[in-house]
Amino acid sequence: MKILAIAMSRIPSPNANGIQVMKVCQALTQLGHDLTLLVPDMEPWGSTRAEISEHYGLEKTFKIRWISTKSRRTFTWRALREARKSSPDLIYSWSPQSTAFSLLHRLPTIHEMHEPPLGRFGPLWYRAFLRLGGDKRLVTITRALRDLLDADYGIPSDVVIAPNGVDLEQYETNASPKFARQNLGIEEAPTVCCTGHLYAGRGVETFLRLAEKSPGANFLWVGGQPDDVHIWRGRASKLRNVKFTGFIHNAELPLYQSAADILIAPYESKIAGSSGGDSASVASPMKIFDYMAAKRPIITSDLPVIREVLNEDAAIFCPPDDVDAWHAAVTRLLDDDALRDKLAENAYALVGENTWLARQKKILAAF
Repeated sequence: MKILAIAMSRIPSPNANGIQVMKVCQALTQLGHDLTLLVPDMEPWGSTRAEISEHYGLEKTFKIRWISTKSRRTFTWRALREARKSSPDLIYSWSPQSTAFSLLHRLPTIHEMHEPPLGRFGPLWYRAFLRLGGDKRLVTITRALRDLLDADYGIPSDVVIAPNGVDLEQYETNASPKFARQNLGIEEAPTVCCTGHLYAGRGVETFLRLAEKSPGANFLWVGGQPDDVHIWRGRASKLRNVKFTGFIHNAELPLYQSAADILIAPYESKIAGSSGGDSASVASPMKIFDYMAAKRPIITSDLPVIREVLNEDAAIFCPPDDVDAWHAAVTRLLDDDALRDKLAENAYALVGENTWLARQKKILAAF
C-alpha cells in the first residue's frame, strides 16, 4: 500500500514518542509498503538521512517530509492537504485532528492512541473520529486504554490492542555483562541498570536509594535530557557507585543493557511523559520490551499495564516506592544466578510476540 503517516513528533528528538513513530514507520516499510512520514518543521533540524538512521537505530529508511508550520493546529491541515495530493491508500496517524480530517476526505484511516484525549479539544476530535463514517480502525497500546476510552467516550467496532515493540535484530549479538562493561569503561562489579528519561515518576529516587543500600554494585541510568541529567548527577554526587550517562543513540542501547546483571523499571504510581500528564494506568513502556530482548532479569513496578505483557515467571514485581522490597529483590537476584537466568529466558520467550514487525502485521491484518 501507499501509506501516509502523520505524527506531531519532532524528528529528530530524544523523546520516546519520536522513537515509537520511527520504529512503527520502519516496520511498515519492512513489510513492503511505500511509506512517507509527515511531521512538523517548527525549528531547524539539519540532520541527514544517515544521521537520523543512526539516531533511531534504523536499518530500513523511508521518506520523511517536514511540513513548514508555525503551530500544531496549522500542521494538521497542511499535512492532510499534502497527503491528498499523493492519493494514499491509507492514512496512519497518531494525531486525532488528522484522523478526523482524513475521514472527512474519505481516506481509509488508522488512528493509533497512547493516552486518552487531552486538553480542551482532544475529546471533541476523538468524538469526531468515532462519529464519522468510512474505513477506520482504532489502535490502543493497552487493554487498559481501550477500556478507559470505551467507558468515557465509546470505541469504534474495529479496535486493535497493540503494545509497543522491539527490534530483535538490534539484540542479536548480546554481549556478556563483563565484555559490555569493559567496552563501555564501566567498573567491573555487579551492575543494576535502568534506561529511559528522567521525568517525574520514572523512579529516580528509588534508584538512588537502592544505590545507597547496595554500595558493592554499580547503578547505571542510561538516557535523559541534559538539564535533568545535570540535576540528578548533582543529587547523586556522594554516591560513587552511580552513573548517569545522559542521552545515547538508540542503536547503542543494547550494549548498555548488556552491561547489566539486572534491568529495573522502578516506575512510581504516577508517571509523567514529555508533555506531562499521568500515563501509569495506560502506558506501554518501550523499555520493557527492550529489557526482554536483552536477556537480562527484570525487576519492575507492579503496575497492571506491565502485567499485560509480563508475568511472575518472567519478572519480579515490586510495589512502587517500596525501597525495602526493591532492595530485597535486587539482593535476591544478585545472589541467585539460576533465578536470573530463568527470569531472563522466560521474558525472552515472550518477546517474539512483541516485535515491531509482528505488531504492525497485527494492526494491518484484514484492513
